[in-house]
Amino acid sequence: MNCLHVLDELRPLEEEFADVLVVVGVHSPKFAHEGDPAAVEAAVERYGVRHPVLDDPDLRMWDAYAARAWPTLAVIDPEGYVVAQMAGEGHAHGLAVLVRELVEKFGDTLRRGESPYVAPPEPTSALRFPGKVIAHGEGFLVSDTAHHQIVELDGSFAEVRRFGAGRGEPFAEPQGLAALPAEVAAEVGYDVVVADSVNHALQGLRLADGRVTRVAGTGEQLRERPQPGGSSPASSTPLSTPWDVVWWADRIAVAMAGTHQIWAFAPRTGEVEVLAGTTNEGLRDGPVSEAFFAQPSGLAVSRDPDDRGDDTLWIADAETSAVRSVRLSAVPQVSTAVGLGLFDFGFRDGPAAEALLQHPLGVAVLPDGSVAVADTYNGAIRRIAAGQVTTLAQGLAEPSDVLVDGDTLVVVESAAHRLVRLPIPAGARVDAGAHTVRRPVTDLGTRVALRIDFTPPTGQHLDTRFGDPTVLTVAASPESLLVSGGGTSAGLTRTLELAPGEGVLSVSVAAAACDLGDAVFAACHRYQQDWGVPVRVGQGSDDLVLDLRAVE
Repeated sequence: MNCLHVLDELRPLEEEFADVLVVVGVHSPKFAHEGDPAAVEAAVERYGVRHPVLDDPDLRMWDAYAARAWPTLAVIDPEGYVVAQMAGEGHAHGLAVLVRELVEKFGDTLRRGESPYVAPPEPTSALRFPGKVIAHGEGFLVSDTAHHQIVELDGSFAEVRRFGAGRGEPFAEPQGLAALPAEVAAEVGYDVVVADSVNHALQGLRLADGRVTRVAGTGEQLRERPQPGGSSPASSTPLSTPWDVVWWADRIAVAMAGTHQIWAFAPRTGEVEVLAGTTNEGLRDGPVSEAFFAQPSGLAVSRDPDDRGDDTLWIADAETSAVRSVRLSAVPQVSTAVGLGLFDFGFRDGPAAEALLQHPLGVAVLPDGSVAVADTYNGAIRRIAAGQVTTLAQGLAEPSDVLVDGDTLVVVESAAHRLVRLPIPAGARVDAGAHTVRRPVTDLGTRVALRIDFTPPTGQHLDTRFGDPTVLTVAASPESLLVSGGGTSAGLTRTLELAPGEGVLSVSVAAAACDLGDAVFAACHRYQQDWGVPVRVGQGSDDLVLDLRAVE
């Protein structure tokens, strides 16, 4: 998700400095499916990448540039030297400042001109990388993501009509759809809520005339780290890449993929709130105020058979290859049905505690109360029932959503640009093996000095007049790995006490750098990043340095 944000941040720079700046993407895959060259080509098309992309399936470039995070950005000067290395998103302003400095420094030695890169022609099809589907009357509504439209289909998947002009207006890569109850729709004046991912907004769609109204979000990406609790006006609260929506507990639940959280939007009051998740990327269960998610991307609701209002929200948590759930009990809790963490995935059926998925994007509740999963990177539909995982269908092209329609399943086969209908089979057993993300392990001692390397861009500084403008959070998996030094506090340094063993050290940082000057209300820019660092504790370094924005 952070990489997708950076693609959008780079587009204005590519235009402004088209005659002097060359952008080269390096695709160092996390998941096994992402190492397939066809999947890389599809992703380049899906996200409108207009610069050359180097496929790095064995992570050789990743190692050569000592990358530790997706994304990592390296700036290379005309003489071939790395002059800056940055992790995460939010660097567009600082990059622009740095490029201008380099252009001034190297002046006439620059080779200017148009890029030699020529993008391949865009193929045509009725749908282009569709994302999500919901039932509508006798047919369906589907988000035609790469065409930036919502499409109404009849029961045989024939097109009835389209909503939106395309090319980002009023939708930009729309994803999830949620139909409002009739009485709520009558009150608020729209029928469907659309998760408009690139516009960082929720849109209200009135089906009678196609009118679209932004009902949540400002159109700007949220740069803060909000915590669960409290509410705010939806129209003035920034969002970050909402990916799916569903009606739950008398409001719209939102999979806020960009902040790794679950939010809620109340159409009647026009307010939003954070329901669950701390913004830390990972897999941690427990109270909603302490839980970790990682790019939640699909939502479904199983109804309480006793009608006590205790419905369960099911969540496809893509980056942890997990299916999670939230129940609004006396103490709202997050639980994991399937999934082991950020760096473990695979294609394995059996007991849920041992089963493996690979980057699921969709979930649905079957008639018997079991849960179907669009297991996207495994090209499969999986089923979770009675503590067991089975496989219902295989050989699909990146299924991104699944919908129950009578005794059949409607599957969004995103990379095949179509919807398909499948019977609901009893399920089969698959064991295609387990995978762990291939990244170098960092050897550390038991007492470690953690430092975040951050150099503000020219013209900015860390403004401490109103307190420390930095926040650092440290956690570990397993939790026993981190003896002391965990939690959240200000600062860019921390002393950690670690227990011998192996695991993943999770580090999150945010820093605000403000323009120089005496103005009380100087413009400020926020930089933030999450790292998951595989570590082996015992005999190793006593220092761990992570680059947020390191400039030579």
